Amino acid sequence: MNRRTSVRVHEAQKGESHMKQTAMLSTASLLTILLMTLHLAGDILFKMAPAGLSNLFAVFIFVILLCGTLLLAGRRAGYIIIFFGSVLGLVIPVIHMKGTRGVIGGEIGNSSEAFFFVWILLALGITATFSIILSARALLSLPWRRSRRASTAA
Repeated sequence: MNRRTSVRVHEAQKGESHMKQTAMLSTASLLTILLMTLHLAGDILFKMAPAGLSNLFAVFIFVILLCGTLLLAGRRAGYIIIFFGSVLGLVIPVIHMKGTRGVIGGEIGNSSEAFFFVWILLALGITATFSIILSARALLSLPWRRSRRASTAA
């Protein structure tokens, strides 16, 4: 195998690895969005969030996260949206574990739906953390500045 062939093989393997990371990040981000919507529904049912038009703001946030995940996949803007959306997803379990009306001190523990609500919080924390890790890795692997020579040569 000559040098040219080995370089091509290495670039192909690098491309496959990038595709796997992008697919993992998209999957984890979609799961995080799904769990956040299930969580919001639980909040509404437990009267921790008002049922009304104020939830349209949350829908707007979820649409932005969905666009970052699907339309901007593999791009810097998509990674940034996923990163901050996942941080938001990670904050949700933290708030519910600390709050006086939350899982520990609230009415949820006495409810028959408590298991599902707590499971959603735990799964949301896991997928959000995984999405943060993957999006941070993707952002750190991107070149932050393009050289002017490369842009003028094209």
